[in-house]
Amino acid sequence: MTQSFDRRSFLAGGLALGAGAATYGALGDAGVAGANQTNGRGLNGISTKRPVRGGSLTFGIDTEESGFDPSTARWDEGGFLYGRTVMDPIAIVNASGGVEPYLAQSITSNEDFTAFTITLRPGILFHDGTPLDANALHLNIEKQATSLLTGPAFATNISGASVTGPMSVTITMKSSWAPFPYYLAQAQTGYLAAPAMLNNPNGTSHPIGTGPFVFQDWIPNSHMTATRNPHYWRKGYPYLDSITYKPIINDSSRADALETGEVDMIHSNSPNNLLQFRGNKKWAYYDNSGQVVGQPTVQCIMLNTAAAPFNNKTLRTAMAKCINQTQFSKVIDKGIDAPMHGLFIAGSEFYSSTAYPTYDPAGAANLVKQVRQQTGQQPTFSLNSTSAPATLQAAQFLQQAFQTAGMKVNINILAQSTIINDALAGTYQATLWRQFGAVDPDLNYVWWTTQLASGSLALNMARNVDPRIQAALVAGRTTNEKASRIKSYQQINEYLAQDVPYLWLARDTWAVVANPKVQNFANPTTLQNSKAIAFDEGVLWPTQIWMS
Repeated sequence: MTQSFDRRSFLAGGLALGAGAATYGALGDAGVAGANQTNGRGLNGISTKRPVRGGSLTFGIDTEESGFDPSTARWDEGGFLYGRTVMDPIAIVNASGGVEPYLAQSITSNEDFTAFTITLRPGILFHDGTPLDANALHLNIEKQATSLLTGPAFATNISGASVTGPMSVTITMKSSWAPFPYYLAQAQTGYLAAPAMLNNPNGTSHPIGTGPFVFQDWIPNSHMTATRNPHYWRKGYPYLDSITYKPIINDSSRADALETGEVDMIHSNSPNNLLQFRGNKKWAYYDNSGQVVGQPTVQCIMLNTAAAPFNNKTLRTAMAKCINQTQFSKVIDKGIDAPMHGLFIAGSEFYSSTAYPTYDPAGAANLVKQVRQQTGQQPTFSLNSTSAPATLQAAQFLQQAFQTAGMKVNINILAQSTIINDALAGTYQATLWRQFGAVDPDLNYVWWTTQLASGSLALNMARNVDPRIQAALVAGRTTNEKASRIKSYQQINEYLAQDVPYLWLARDTWAVVANPKVQNFANPTTLQNSKAIAFDEGVLWPTQIWMS
C-alpha cells in the first residue's frame, strides 16, 4: 500500500537511490513466530520427507536490484534473496529471536559490550577458491564502515576493527552495544563477499561468496541464475541444481506467472494476492500474519515535524484522531493487514497500551479549529503518494478523512525514489510510508535517534527530537537484560504516541506461494539444529528447498 522503505538494508546514502528503487531501509525484518496462515499440512512449506536432489526452481520476485555488493548495493527483499543465494551471513536468527553463529564459529563480547570478537569457522572457501579468513572478514568490515552507502550508519558506534587471530576479528565500539550481533544476522552488513569481488570495480555485477549457489548470470530486469555449489561448507546442501529469480514488479502479473507455470513460486504483500492464494489447496502457502519476533513492518503516514504545518503537535494529534484504522484495514487492505496503533502487536513482549490518539472525528474537528484560531489560517498540506492504484486509493481515503475535519489536503504524486529522497532531505510535509519491521528494536535506532534528526540527509526522517526517546534508545542498547530492554522500547512506543510523528495505519503482511512440488521452503535450520525464522517479509532461505 504505502511506500516501501526496506527494513533489512543498512543504508545511509539515500541520494544514491535510483529511479523506481525503494531500497533504503532499516535493518531487520520481523520474522514469523507463530499463528501464521498456511494452506495446511503438506501445503505449508514444511516437509519431513527425504529430500530429492536436483531440479531447477524459478522464483518470481517483486523488485530488481542495483547490484550484489553488500557494501554498495541497495538491497531490498530481492537483494536479500540474491544475497542468501550466493553469500552467507556471519550469524542467523533462530525462530525464538536469538542470534546464533553461522559463518562465524563464535561471536563473543566483553562484559560491557564495547568489544565483540568474531571467530570464523575453519575450512570455508569462497567460490573462487580463496579462504574465508580473518583478513577477508576485516576487509568486509572495512568496506562496510567506509562505504558512502552503509558507512554513515554502520560506523556510527564503531571505533575500529582489528585482526586478532588467523580466523578472528575484534570490533571495538564507542559505547556499549549489546544487540550488535543482530546487525551481523539481519542486515546486509552481515553478508560476506570475497576480497576479489570487493576489490573489483565491477564486482557488484559479478558476486563471489561462500553461499549454497554459485553465480551464473544476471540480466537486470530479466533474471538472475545461480547453480549448486558442489563444495558448499554445509555438507549435503543445497538440494537444487539451480535457482533463477525473475523480477516481476506488478503484483497481478507475478500471480499470473505462477498460475501459468512461468515461475514456480512468488512472494507478495498485495492483499489481493493473499486473498487469491490463501486457502486455495492448489498452492502451497505461508504468510506472516500471526505473531512475529520483534515488531512487524507498519504502514503509516510520516510527518515532517521540523517544519510547518507539522511542527504543531495539536495538528498532528488532530490528524491521528481523523483516522479509523479498522475501516482503513477493511477498505484499503481488504482485511488482510491488521490495524495498528503503535510499533508492536498484542502478544509481543514489547507491547503495551499507549496514549496514541483514538479515532474521534468530532475531537479532530475541534482541534483543527484551535489550530485555525492560533495560526489564522486553514491547515493546508501535501500528502505524498505514488501513482500505484492501491497507494493512491489509500491517499484518497486519508485525504477525505482529513478534509472532513477541516483541513485542506493536496495529494502530491511522485516517483517512489523521489518520495524517499525528499524524506531524507526533509523536503516534504506528509508521506505515505512503510517501515520499522525488526527482530530486535535496536535495529531501528538510526530512525529515531535525535543525533540524526537534522541535516541534508537525516535518517530520523520525521525529524522528531525527543530527549526521552534518545535516553530510552541508549538504555535499550547498553544491556542484554531482558526486562530492562522491554521497558526501554515500551517507553519509546509511548513517547512516539505522545509526539505523533507517525500516524499509524496497519501492519504489513507478506506471503510466499508455490507450486506444491516446491518442498520445504519455510523450514530452514541453524548450525545448532534450531529452527530458523522461516522467512522475513518476502525473504526466505533457498538452501533447504527441494523439488518433488
